[in-house]
Amino acid sequence: MDRLNSITKQFGLELSDKQIEQFSKYYDILVEWNKVMNLTAITEKEDVIIKHFADSLLLSKYKDLHENIDVIDVGTGAGFPGIPLKIAFPELNITLMDSLNKRLKFLDEVIDELGLQDIHTVHSRAEDGGREEMHREKYDLAVSRAVANLATLSEWCIPFVKPGGYFVSYKSNALPEEMRDGKKAIRILGGQVENIFNTNIPETNNQRSFVFVKKIANTNNKYPRKAGAAKKPIA
Repeated sequence: MDRLNSITKQFGLELSDKQIEQFSKYYDILVEWNKVMNLTAITEKEDVIIKHFADSLLLSKYKDLHENIDVIDVGTGAGFPGIPLKIAFPELNITLMDSLNKRLKFLDEVIDELGLQDIHTVHSRAEDGGREEMHREKYDLAVSRAVANLATLSEWCIPFVKPGGYFVSYKSNALPEEMRDGKKAIRILGGQVENIFNTNIPETNNQRSFVFVKKIANTNNKYPRKAGAAKKPIA
């Protein structure tokens, strides 16, 4: 895990011995559970450190996360980026949302074994969770590394964000066509693209784009649409 610290130092984040130990334990639990369920295709330690841990933390290069804010990780999967962000920035209040209950059991064990506080899991599809009063427009920040186009991700995530907050999408790249369609959806959903940051994980050729969307107005109650509909363009 020294490799992780050498990478994160290059974007201004130094991890403590305790945090390094937590990341090491997280890796061990991930690999063990991955033997019996499909959490990730990436299991080699070096690859997990770069493609999951460092990548998740790269957001801190562009946003100050030393804050006591409410964060939701939509479609968290094996806990990325939510758990790495919680380890590195323990002051964050984090909700991990996923539609697959068995993944949440894995995440609950990680949270328990690592002794993390103010982080919990929610079993829900984004389309359903975004309509629930306890989650709708309750978060300062929504993040997602889910694999979907920006328009779809925006419909899943922006309803969770309170006006004045942000949705940040982790994209492998920001394609012009996807950005054009995404900006239209974002505007309808009450958001505005504020910044797009294109970068690489230090010491690698791994590309990452962060699309920062600021919530400037309440989302119309008809969004998010029911499951599957978000893949169709917003009218």
